[in-house]
Amino acid sequence: MPQVSTQPFADRAEAGELLAERLTAYRDRDDVVVLALPRGGVPVAREVARALGVRLDVYVVRKLGVPGHEELAMGAIATGGVRLLNHDVIDALGIPMNVIDAVAAREQQELARREQTYRGGRGPIALTNKTVILVDDGLATGATMRAAVMAARQQQPARVIVAVPVGAVSTCADLAAEADDVVCVRTPDPFVAVGLWYRDFTPTTDHEVRSLLGKDP
Repeated sequence: MPQVSTQPFADRAEAGELLAERLTAYRDRDDVVVLALPRGGVPVAREVARALGVRLDVYVVRKLGVPGHEELAMGAIATGGVRLLNHDVIDALGIPMNVIDAVAAREQQELARREQTYRGGRGPIALTNKTVILVDDGLATGATMRAAVMAARQQQPARVIVAVPVGAVSTCADLAAEADDVVCVRTPDPFVAVGLWYRDFTPTTDHEVRSLLGKDP
């Protein structure tokens, strides 16, 4: 069972170290890859990958928000040309395809920018038959992580694991129905927001992401 704690993490690096302790079954395995959801998930995932001795990469996911209600996801796009649509939302609101395409085009520009910034000309790691550990710095609503799970499954991995330092109880439970496993170090209740569970929750920059991935000297 996830540990319930009221103690915040010092920072994302400490959170990653503690998360890695819950993932020792995946240590030193050639079939395991840790994928960080940028930007905040990268410093967490760096510590996880280092402790486990496995490969690290980023997995860029962009939510497609409903115009005027951007917090509501009508779909998502992700690394590898994946595009997913939430037809329940689209049909309920009567959103025309040209609107969806326009939002997707804008988000694709940001996804492409991040892909180029973070990995340069290097392509993403192939996920087929791999055990994929998706890492973020926390789960509030879980919309981005849910999109990441769905997108990763399009590449036919052997297993998809969601791993976070902290998350809302209900969100972790919901994701357990979609991922093969959900590892969450702390599930405080009430949860409120991810940032409350870090003493240092300074936003991660593109430069820091590149440095953590070993792309900067």
